[in-house]
Amino acid sequence: MSFTLAIVGRPNVGKSTLFNRLVGKRLALVDDQPGVTRDLREGDAKLGDLRFTVIDTAGLEDATDDSLQGRMRRLTERAVDMADICLFMIDARVGVTPTDEMFAEILRKRAKHVILGANKAEGKAADAGVLEAYALGLGEPLRISAEHGEGMDELMHVLRPLAEEYAAKAAEHMPETDVTLDEEEGEDEEGYRKPTLDKPLQVAVIGRPNAGKSTLINKILGEDRLLTGPEAGITRDAISLTIDWGGLPVRIWDTAGMRKRAKVQDKVEKLSVSDGLRAVKFAEVVVLLLDAAIPFEQQDLRIADLAEREGRAVVIAVNKWDIEEHKQEKLREMREAFERLLPQLRGAPLVTVSAKTGRGLDRLQAAVEKAYDVWNRRVSTARLNRWLIGMLEQHPPPAPGGRRIKLRYMTQAKTRPPGFVVMCSHPDKIPASYSRYLINGLREDFDMPGTPIRLTMRGQSDKNPYKAKREKKPGALGKHLTKKRGQPRG
Repeated sequence: MSFTLAIVGRPNVGKSTLFNRLVGKRLALVDDQPGVTRDLREGDAKLGDLRFTVIDTAGLEDATDDSLQGRMRRLTERAVDMADICLFMIDARVGVTPTDEMFAEILRKRAKHVILGANKAEGKAADAGVLEAYALGLGEPLRISAEHGEGMDELMHVLRPLAEEYAAKAAEHMPETDVTLDEEEGEDEEGYRKPTLDKPLQVAVIGRPNAGKSTLINKILGEDRLLTGPEAGITRDAISLTIDWGGLPVRIWDTAGMRKRAKVQDKVEKLSVSDGLRAVKFAEVVVLLLDAAIPFEQQDLRIADLAEREGRAVVIAVNKWDIEEHKQEKLREMREAFERLLPQLRGAPLVTVSAKTGRGLDRLQAAVEKAYDVWNRRVSTARLNRWLIGMLEQHPPPAPGGRRIKLRYMTQAKTRPPGFVVMCSHPDKIPASYSRYLINGLREDFDMPGTPIRLTMRGQSDKNPYKAKREKKPGALGKHLTKKRGQPRG
């Protein structure tokens, strides 16, 4: 059993830099300005042969009210209670501050094990700060440099006995289990193969600032795990959490609100938006969260189009439905706007929810599961070709220049999202309108609403292995006869 290490300390002492070093990736946002990290971010850390979970926390502030800093502090204190070991970091170049002394006293009372780390300790400029750290009463400080990787061996040496202690305790309480997994893939009543989840379903919640993304995920979790509040743009990092959502294993991403590019001037906000876009690329299902008061703003449409271009299954969720007065009229207007403004996502689920009260979360879960199933749907080649014959009889392809385009056969090349290939003559002359006709038919006849569909027209010569046939090399006699006139014949 691995242990959990929480990195805590004042703002801008290098917690996120050390977190990135331990996980081996640039997961946490790092900048020179203090207070970049606001939420708790977990990662799988590797230090030598040690494997453990590391938690990056917000900088500890001297605030206990309901302000943003006060809420950040309560979230960090919760991480201290959750963790097996706390690594308390100070800035060795600044030295011990009164705030460090106050939080050291809190950690002595609340934390199970505390390791004191003096960061930015490279060079002689940090010697005085390291000596001051002894006065905190947390043992000998470790001289480390998160940026340059110094002191990692010493940190591993300190963590090893604690890791062995937790492993021994876990072995004593480990129950004997005899579990068998059913790995067979079945088919539903319509003959489609249903996908099986061998890992958590990847879900990203995206949307404009203050749409309620963090509040929605907290309600799904059943606890205040993510920082929330009335201020817009609280979330900065793309935070991922692995949860059990009504029996469905899910890894859900909370992302920063995405504003128009022209309005994004701050460097940290640019990093936050880039982090959110990266989460969309990792996701399998994207939940676009809208504000019921102002749905389908221009930025909402751009975000939805981004998810479709990335080939992700999309679910539209309309939040703050509990405060909407004219629900039926509003729902009718939104469905009409959805069909008109997002034709590329025609048929995608549109679910009304309330992140504050939790109403509609069961419908949202069902919509996410169905969108994932459709995204993985595979149709047999025989069914596709019978369907293609009917589509050709109903609406034959055009005849540019009097030459009829022949669609010979069709097959599904991939899933996630569904991708189809049609072998035909003159693929470059098929208009986009006819491709849309086939895509819309696929959506309707094979029950694939909302999911992106990729349709490729390919000529027969594209797969002809003899198309680029090399010329036969001349033999010895041919070489002799092709020599230039006047050249001696050996």
